[in-house]
Amino acid sequence: MFICVFLASSQRIPATYLTLAEEVGTELARRGHSLVSGGARISCMGAVARAVRAGGGRTVGVIPQSMVDVEIADGDSDELIVTAGMRERKGVMDSRSDAFLVLPGGIGTLEELFEIWTARTLGLHDRPLVVLDPWGLYEPLRTLVTGMHEAGFTRPDVFDAISWTTTVEEAFRLLEKRTTHLTPSPEELGETTAG
Repeated sequence: MFICVFLASSQRIPATYLTLAEEVGTELARRGHSLVSGGARISCMGAVARAVRAGGGRTVGVIPQSMVDVEIADGDSDELIVTAGMRERKGVMDSRSDAFLVLPGGIGTLEELFEIWTARTLGLHDRPLVVLDPWGLYEPLRTLVTGMHEAGFTRPDVFDAISWTTTVEEAFRLLEKRTTHLTPSPEELGETTAG
């Protein structure tokens, strides 16, 4: 299985986040999966890829040319795909992945999370989406989306489209679990049925 991991590329974060990325990479390789990531060699992004390769796993990095130009590309990737821009990058990462794992990160990670979460909620895919959040970084996000749901701004199954956990072991159990396809009703799609 190809697991896409969305996570930080910031170099100003505490070492505990790097350790978490390494632990995820080690477990990913131990379970025989391959990694799809943003293709940078720095911070958590680099840490997860190095750990996967150290465990004998395969890594696919997808990085825009602009980041290659500033010399942060992970040249040790088993496969390094260079895209024209960020939108193409996300599309390639999406198309190459069987499941998605979100670790603590910044606004880029949030953007990736929301795109995959929205598509799953709309029934555009049924691949697992798991957020691994040992220290509660994303708790305000869960509270925000809960409030949006209660106000009627989200579909009823918004939280059926995503799983949350605090442990690496449970994250992989959820990623490997067979999921059911979330199919929107005709009414949700704005369609009418003939009577």
